[in-house]
Amino acid sequence: MKSTAIASPGARSHLLRQERIDAYLCLAPWIIGQIVFIVGPILFSLVLTVTQWSILSPMQFVGLGNFDTLIHDHLFFISLYNTAYYTLVAVPLQLFIALVVALAVNLPLRGIDAIRTIYYMPSVTPQVANIILWLWIFNPDFGLANLLVQAFGGQPLLWFNDPQLSKLTFAIISAWGFGQAMIIFLAGLQGVPQALYEVARIDGAGTWALFRHITLPLLTPVIFFNLIIGIIGSFQVFTAVFVATDSSSFGLGGPANSTLFLVLYLYKQGFSYFRMGYASLIAWVLFLVILAFTILQFRLARNWVYYEEGGN
Repeated sequence: MKSTAIASPGARSHLLRQERIDAYLCLAPWIIGQIVFIVGPILFSLVLTVTQWSILSPMQFVGLGNFDTLIHDHLFFISLYNTAYYTLVAVPLQLFIALVVALAVNLPLRGIDAIRTIYYMPSVTPQVANIILWLWIFNPDFGLANLLVQAFGGQPLLWFNDPQLSKLTFAIISAWGFGQAMIIFLAGLQGVPQALYEVARIDGAGTWALFRHITLPLLTPVIFFNLIIGIIGSFQVFTAVFVATDSSSFGLGGPANSTLFLVLYLYKQGFSYFRMGYASLIAWVLFLVILAFTILQFRLARNWVYYEEGGN
């Protein structure tokens, strides 16, 4: 006969307690890292919003002084407008290109894996290397973009040097990084049940009808995800603008402040003028703007995002 040893309630409680202790010990490095490098700086930046601090001098409590400065700072509102303009142009453009390319690389062609890799590579190329390439392409004197414009009978454009075109130029550059959204769209396309296509083809549906009534509705959760990530990323554009237009010849942010985006202005206030309190306030405003846009998108998603199992 086999005998089974049943642990007493006290022994089981001791084992559970020991497992919890072991779990917390394993998680301790991560928890400490989160507190020291994320939660701590966030709380510290919140305290800075009501202070005046230049790093090298002691903090001075100014109350709502930074808020009053923000309300009357026309450069802040220019940077907010520039960022909103960039977001409204760059995000739809990037999503459209990513979706079109994902549809193309979803075809069962020979060597399609290599083609997907080629399309994805620009997304993992360092941003500084990317923008240096685009600086050559959009050079007003000998750039490839103006050669193409002239080939179609147009006049050379100033691109980065033109206040009317500078933001649009950065939106075009942002489309170059469609690879990440493309991969997510590709995963969504491969998750669409093929049986739906077969049934629709039997009923006489064409290519456009298949895309409109099957592919697009079932891709709406993926579109929604890419839209949220795209908006969050577009509000934080910095590297390309800093490398391309942040120089003494352009002033604070491109020609006539046309490329003074919010994060660039935050950087200038904090690390050029050493106004850490004011820079922290701008950072929190940026956080609230992104949060508001995200909540709005989640509310609007109820009307157009389709989930296969449970409807809208």
